[in-house]
Amino acid sequence: MSYSDRITIEPDKRGGKPCIRSMRISVYDVLGWLASGMSEEQILDDYPELEREDIRACLEFAADREHRLLPIRAA
Repeated sequence: MSYSDRITIEPDKRGGKPCIRSMRISVYDVLGWLASGMSEEQILDDYPELEREDIRACLEFAADREHRLLPIRAA
């Protein structure tokens, strides 16, 4: 699976933020929930329209974006 199969960017939806399968749930929403300590199970229970693969796609998207950032120079 590639995140590009699940992550969409539409200029008129959520200000052009990357969203899951054209829904109004953004990648950043999911990452924020995970960062706050929610488990995948809790997210899926609270948002039944999401699938486990959606959460994995968000993580893959974030990892790819991080990988593309310029390296930080050591001090």
